[in-house]
Amino acid sequence: MERREEQPGAAGAGAAPALDFTVENVEKALHQLYYDPNIENKNLAQKWLMQAQVSPQAWHFSWQLLQPDKVPEIQYFGASALHIKISRYWSDIPTDQYESLKAQLFTQITRFASGSKIVLTRLCVALASLALSMMPDAWPCAVADMVRLFQAEDSPVDGQGRCLALLELLTVLPEEFQTSRLPQYRKSLVRASLAVECGAVFPLLEQLLQQPSSPSCVRQKVLKCFSSWVQLEVPLQDCEALIQAAFSALQDSELFDSSVEAIVNAISQPDAQRYVNTLLKLIPLVLGLQGQLRQAVQNGDMETSHGICRIAVALGENHSRALLDQVEHWQSFLALVNMIMFCTGIPGHFPVNETTSSLTLTFWYTLQDDILSFEAEKQAVYQQVYRPVYFQLVDVLLHKAQFPSDEEYGFWSSDEKEQFRIYRVDISDTLMYVYEMLGAELLSSLYDKLGRLLTSSEEPYSWQHTEALLYGFQSIAETIDVNYSDVVPGLIGLIPRISISNVQLADTVMFTIGALSEWLADHPVMINSVLPLVLHALGNPELSISSVSTLKKICRECKYDLPPYAANIVAVSQDVLMKQIHKTSQCMWLMQALGFLLSALQVEEILKNLHSLISPYIQQLEKLAEEIPNPSNKLAIVHILGLLSNLFTTLDVSHHDDEHEGPELRKLPVPQGPNPVVVVLQQVFQLIQKVLSKWLNDAQVVEAVCAIFEKSVKTLLDDFAPMVPQLCEMLGRMYSTIPQASALDLTRQLVHIFAHEPAHFPPIEALFLLVTSVTLTLFQQGPRDHPDIVDSFMQLLAQALKRKPDLFLCERLDVKAVFQCAVLALKFPEAPTVKASCGFFTELLPRCGEVEPVGKVVQEDGRMLLIAVLEAIGGQASRSLMDCFADILFALNKHCFSLLSVWIKEALQSPGFPSARLSPEQKDTFSQQILRERVNKRRVKEMVKEFTLLCRGLHGTDYTADY
Repeated sequence: MERREEQPGAAGAGAAPALDFTVENVEKALHQLYYDPNIENKNLAQKWLMQAQVSPQAWHFSWQLLQPDKVPEIQYFGASALHIKISRYWSDIPTDQYESLKAQLFTQITRFASGSKIVLTRLCVALASLALSMMPDAWPCAVADMVRLFQAEDSPVDGQGRCLALLELLTVLPEEFQTSRLPQYRKSLVRASLAVECGAVFPLLEQLLQQPSSPSCVRQKVLKCFSSWVQLEVPLQDCEALIQAAFSALQDSELFDSSVEAIVNAISQPDAQRYVNTLLKLIPLVLGLQGQLRQAVQNGDMETSHGICRIAVALGENHSRALLDQVEHWQSFLALVNMIMFCTGIPGHFPVNETTSSLTLTFWYTLQDDILSFEAEKQAVYQQVYRPVYFQLVDVLLHKAQFPSDEEYGFWSSDEKEQFRIYRVDISDTLMYVYEMLGAELLSSLYDKLGRLLTSSEEPYSWQHTEALLYGFQSIAETIDVNYSDVVPGLIGLIPRISISNVQLADTVMFTIGALSEWLADHPVMINSVLPLVLHALGNPELSISSVSTLKKICRECKYDLPPYAANIVAVSQDVLMKQIHKTSQCMWLMQALGFLLSALQVEEILKNLHSLISPYIQQLEKLAEEIPNPSNKLAIVHILGLLSNLFTTLDVSHHDDEHEGPELRKLPVPQGPNPVVVVLQQVFQLIQKVLSKWLNDAQVVEAVCAIFEKSVKTLLDDFAPMVPQLCEMLGRMYSTIPQASALDLTRQLVHIFAHEPAHFPPIEALFLLVTSVTLTLFQQGPRDHPDIVDSFMQLLAQALKRKPDLFLCERLDVKAVFQCAVLALKFPEAPTVKASCGFFTELLPRCGEVEPVGKVVQEDGRMLLIAVLEAIGGQASRSLMDCFADILFALNKHCFSLLSVWIKEALQSPGFPSARLSPEQKDTFSQQILRERVNKRRVKEMVKEFTLLCRGLHGTDYTADY
């Protein structure tokens, strides 16, 4: 193989001279990689070694690095280099050298059978890759040959060493097939060939596994080898003997993990469901593990119980439909279901005492789906059998969801607590799903249990039990419409009777009330039963998230029934806000809750409440506005502005949010006179300007100010009109001083809502022209440092074209400069900015005919746009953005066809444009396809995707599989 040095074609050797890749230099680089403390030197060595591995010289130095006098790290590199050359550069190897390469690899594997295991594995992978490339024509019986060669008695290596080396080779062969880069047609041929070769592998594995003299290390390797082969979708019936042997091996603790893996892989292969008779034979084998499972649970052996559970779930989850279809075997399948139920309810708390129960949850979804998919008659039979099982499942899940004792929970780590929280969410999702099978009877069952628990005088109940039952209710009520349930009134009546002595229980009580907020809106008489509990909980920082989110839900859903309680809610909320009990995000939610609440009051009541609610903050803001800017008063300013924003987000006296519900649900008339939010904004406008004057340099403060107005505009819509002139003036001053994206986003909002109204057009036009002029100046100075501003500017331009194209008729607007800046923005590396720029052009191009300045600039500079689009498709932009560029091409073709047909031909005539990989024919085909398609946008996107792959040299490669 040494002649290989002169071989052509091994691409990727990089810029280093070929002579550099000598054995000595490779050894030096490896020493540097492993032992040099300098990270830069390590990185350089790694880069050089990667080039060495793909160089033509690799054929020469690889064998020398495998010499017995080398250390394993060096030998490993030699073996890896051989694997890379064989797997990636197979076409470089002359066919007359296949046999000598194969022989050399066999020799090296035999030698390393009693040497370094990591080098042996790498050599086996190299030979496996060679076999896959030669099968089936050049090496028709590859696997049988391997078995025969390693069983030869004349080998210098002892029998066990040869046996382990053969098993390693047979194990890596299917694994290498799964990850190989074989073309699809070759992959099918090789898969078929390997399926036939199973006949040479499985009898050997059976013999070694059942042979009493086989040492444990050999049997373990056999199981791993079997596990690897079954993933080639070997018919399950051909695996029967080995699966049975693997079940027997489960009794041996050393072989347990490998046996589990082999059985699970064999059972889980998609094709297995065709072999129902074999599956039926497996059920008794799985049920036979119940004694071992119970023993493991008793001894606290989590590994064993986990492994057995995996086997039971693999059979049940993958094949429940096939096994349910065998109606005459219903009892044996029910026994398997009960075994899985035992695994779900395994004693101990997840994840501290057990990690098994979580494996079973998906099985219950699958079983339910399969039962409900049968025709009515069969479904009725199975419902009769399995409804009691699912009721039992609910009891088991609620038991598993219970918190441990306070003392035990105190010892849990934060990671364990988080895993338990996620586990409870999974249980909650399962309960919600099970409701589909059990229906209203499930709620009745939960209610009866809770009622008995809370009213029984015989024995004291644990808070954990109560909490779990409530959690079950909450899980269902959060997603299922319980408005027609006859047990909810009783539940609402029971809640005040719960003795809340614990944070977790209190949290669940809160969340349960929140889940029932829609029901309370339909039954307002019950609000007074639970509202005092919520208001009381607001004062407890440990219940911050649950109490505030529940109050917000009640205020949103029940606002028209809350006026009698409004004064109390506002007073309690003000108190907790002033005492700073809650974190920032909960304070914001609380303000949103108050916004919903106040929306349903009379205007004078709203103003009175707003005055008492906001006054302390306004006074604080006035004080802060006088101070010299520093980090601590900045936080306070942003917090206060955030509170106002969130209040104005939901305070909507026009009830825009109710319009979709129909006029009959609009319980209050639309009030006349000024909107309370506008009244307040006008009162604080000067103060906000004063704050801004000192904090214009700070993006966070500017963003917080803009958020107040943006959220108010979104909520108030036309009611915001009185504020438009002064806000436009303020925004113009802000943006002229220091351009920031948040100011452009607010301008876009104003354009969207008010630009089409003649009364508001003048101030909005003036603001639009001003921010455009400032941004164009920014482009002249270098916009690369401000991708967020460019992104927001492009979105503003697109909105202007969509809502009020007349803005582009103004003589003071330099449409040509805007166009050129947008073309420049297409070349930004930031994807959101590029998307926004594409969005601008897809709005601009349809206006060519109706807006004269737009038509003129497209005619003059449209070719520049097309060049930028083709450059992006040619490889300058991310492939994920190709749909956006396709939209521009489609718009050009639809609205500027005659221009595009000239431009695209001219552009693609340039040699090497947009990619040196394209032939003139490919470019011509692309231009013809694009020009022909003026109706179907999806087809244009497909053409662009195809063309960009050709440009990048990726067409027909593995990289396109998921594209």
